[in-house]
Parts: sequence; C-alpha cells; structure tokens
Amino acid sequence: MELVLDLGVAFLAGLITAVSPCALPVLPIVFAGGASGGARRPYAIIAGIVVGFTGSLLAVAWLLRQLHLPQDLLRNLSIVLLFVVAATLIFPRAGQVLERPLARFSRRSGGDLGGGFVLGLALGLVFVPCGGLVLAAITTHAATLGGGERVAVAIAFAVGTALPMLAVAYGGRRAAGGLRSFRAHAREFRAGLGVLIAVVALLITFHVDRTLANVGNPFGSLDAQKSCTAQRHFSGRCVHETSRLADFGAAPDFVGITDWFNSKPLALKQLRGKVVLVDFWTYSCINCLRTLPHLKAWWREYRPAGLEIVGVHTPEFGFEAVPHNVGAASKQLGVSWPVALDPKYATWNAYRNQYWPAEYLIDKRGHIRNEHFGEGEYDRTERLIRELLGEPGPARAELADMTPTELTTPETYLGYGHQLADYVGSHPVPDREHDYTSPKDLTQNGWALSGRWRLGREHTTSARKATLALHFHARNIYLVMGGRGRVSVSVDGHRLQTIAVRGISRLYTLLSQPQLIDGQLRLSFTPGVSVYSFTFG
Repeated sequence: MELVLDLGVAFLAGLITAVSPCALPVLPIVFAGGASGGARRPYAIIAGIVVGFTGSLLAVAWLLRQLHLPQDLLRNLSIVLLFVVAATLIFPRAGQVLERPLARFSRRSGGDLGGGFVLGLALGLVFVPCGGLVLAAITTHAATLGGGERVAVAIAFAVGTALPMLAVAYGGRRAAGGLRSFRAHAREFRAGLGVLIAVVALLITFHVDRTLANVGNPFGSLDAQKSCTAQRHFSGRCVHETSRLADFGAAPDFVGITDWFNSKPLALKQLRGKVVLVDFWTYSCINCLRTLPHLKAWWREYRPAGLEIVGVHTPEFGFEAVPHNVGAASKQLGVSWPVALDPKYATWNAYRNQYWPAEYLIDKRGHIRNEHFGEGEYDRTERLIRELLGEPGPARAELADMTPTELTTPETYLGYGHQLADYVGSHPVPDREHDYTSPKDLTQNGWALSGRWRLGREHTTSARKATLALHFHARNIYLVMGGRGRVSVSVDGHRLQTIAVRGISRLYTLLSQPQLIDGQLRLSFTPGVSVYSFTFG
C-alpha cells in the first residue's frame, strides 16, 4: 500500500513538473517537434523523453560516477543532441542520414519515429536538472525499499511528466495541420522549427533553464520537511516552522522494539499525562551527538515537571543494531533516559520519519504537537516543552546552539552500497582484497584509496600499506570506524595525531579547528580497521 502511495505522489509530481517554470525551455521544443512529421512522431518524442529521463537518472548518472567523469557531461551531451536535431530540421539531408538507420525499427519507412525519439531522448536528458531534485525528494522514503521500487517511482514520475507533454506535442501537430499553407511551405516551416530548437538549446547552454528552475517551486507542500533541512544547512533556520503548537493527531506507539535500555518496555498509553519527546537518533551520527547536550539539559530541568524523553535508536549501519553496542554507547555518552532499539525501522516507519535526528513532541493526551528535523531550533523546542508542561517564566536550559551553518564537504560514505560518491581513485573491486592507487591531485570533496583494501557494501577495511586521501572543506572532520588498529592523521603534509581504534564501532574525531579550512587529508591505517563514513562540521 505504501508503494502505491509513493507511485501516486511521484506521478502527480510529474504532472505538476511538466507545467512548472522549470519546464518552460522544454515545452516549445516539444510543441515544435510535434508539429513536424507524421502522426506517430509525438509518441516517439514522448517515448524518448521517458527513456532519456528515467535512464539517465537511474543509470547514466551512476555510470558517470563509476568513470569519475563530471556530472555536467550528461547535460552537455543532451545539448549537443538538441543541436543535432535542429540541424536535421534545417538541413533535410542531415535528417535523412540520421533517420535512415532508425527506420528499420518501424514497419514503415517513417523516419519521423527515429528523429522524434532522438529529439525526445535529448529532451529527457536536458530535463534531469529540472526534475531530478524533485524526484530525489519524493524517493527519499522509497529509497529505503528495494531497487525495483525506486525504478518504479522514477518511471511513474517520468510518465506523469510525459502526459502533459504529449498533449503539447499533439497541440503543435494540430496547429500545423490547420495551416493551409503548411504543405506548400513545409520545408521552410521545418527549418523555422529547427531554428527555434537551436535557439532554445543555446539558451539552455547558458543555463536559462536552471534560472527558471529557481523562479518557483511547486513542490514545497510535497516535501516541506526536506526543504527545511536544506534551509537549516545554509541559514540555520526553517521558515516552514512556527512557534505555534500544531496538532498532528495521535502519536504512533513504539512498535518493533527489540531491546530497551535505562527502562522497562514502554507504551505511549503508560505515558499519558506526561509530555513526551521522542528522539530518533543513532549513536555514530554527529548531528545526533550535537543534539545530546540539549536533550540532557531538558531531561535535567523538566523531568520533575513531567517531561519524558524516549530515544528511538534506529541504526544506519549494521553495528548500530547490536544491543551490546547500543547499551555501551548510551552509557559512554551519558544518555540516562529510556532508549528503544528499533533495528527493523518499525517505529521509524510508523512515524514516517526520514531523518537523524528527528524530534516529535507529544502532549499529555498522546497527540503529536510539534515535529523538528535535524539540528537547531533548540530555544523554540524548549519554549514548546514549557508551554505543554504549563511552566511559567523564562527558559532554564541556556546552551549555545552549535549547529554548523557554513557550507562544508558533504557526508561521504565509504562502502559501495552508497555508490561511492566523489570517489576518484582506481577502479573499485567489491568484496575482495585489491590493490588501489590514488591520483596525485584530488578534486574538491574527492577521495581515493591507495594500498590494499577490501571494499564492502557498508564499510571498507584496511589490509596492507593502506592509506586514504580526501580533499575537504570544513572545520571538523569525523570518521566512523570499527575493528582494531591505528590510524595516522595528516593534513597538508603535517602529521597531527595517531588514533587507536578499538572497542565498539563508533565515531572518531580526526580534526577540530576554530575556522574553516580547505585542505588535503591523508590517513594511514594498520591492517584491520574498517571505515564507514565521513561527516563534517
């Protein structure tokens, strides 16, 4: 049922995207393409759009990452294809050369299918910057399912986008068919359409489409929570959140919990009459760890007045689902409130949650009155806690908000299960030991392995003479590591420290600086250390 809802939302988002400001550069080409050619040409154009958009989003972008080619190569290729299509309309002989090898796929000679499909394919590739961000937001939840579901959501979005465009293409054809002089001046008309396509392709070359994409976003209501996260990243605040208490209805209960720490098993029914703060977290997440001082202060100040905090520990990595690890980490971190281990994401899904950390504030009746995703807004959350508790007077937990607001290197996963984003080293070989080499110069945010490593789905493990290089931009660098061994840390050739890795897998601090720096990080490992992900602050 959940997948059906995801497909429906994706299809609806596709319909809206097709008529959004972002799509304006594409629509004239669809109209022009449908106006030239036979009756089946609009279908060929739309088929090309669906194949081009879906294929590039799910396959071509992955291939570019594997080959370590710039992501704009896909866009540049699509622009070249648009110019090719324009040339086939302006110069009939060029069109015949292009359409001849594709005509065999039709039962009749109609070259309109070949040219139309190529035009649609080019438009599908161009359309990725317009629809890609929207589709990424919609598929955030679907990404927790299997790869087949993600493909289905992408196709639903593409089909939703294609249907209005099919109407536009037929509108162009009907407009052309109603012109008495069209047949007499068909060659000139086709040439004019070719010029139109060339002009639009030229505008796209100069990023007019990306400018229009920022004119208006019709999807704020579809994924306002995700846009809040982006706003906080750049400005530290979210305009969608207000200081007023909403009412989101009855809170789901704790389900699928395998272990409880610091408490006997709890149910929300037992907590009626208390104000409850449900905190989704995981112990190796730096964003969650930076939230802990505020949770501790609220627990200390407001527990006597009726506040209960329940930490729902939903693991990102396999080691975070091990009860011993969660219990030990909670103790080391000084977490004294109840912690529920949610290894199969049952409670996470019941709340339809998507973020670490996430805070759900529940009133004494058991209703969710506020939702907050990510770090920050601590003063506001405390005000709402006090309001629900009926506490008069000013806030008591006076802690500085340490949420980073600068643009830094993004979180970087080191297992092939996350497609090795920004990896720029030698060809990766999954699930067996292999010798790697690193380039001398790393691109911004790029990372590479050298020496012998075993690349795994979740983590990568050092073997012999193993080093890792990273070009970063940040104040602080954190790395989740496990196993047992030593790690030597150097930045721009200066050795900083040696870290002993032992005990439970957890987050380690590699670098902490008072100001942002752009530098080259180099880590040298003894055999047996597993690395999971970098985070930055």
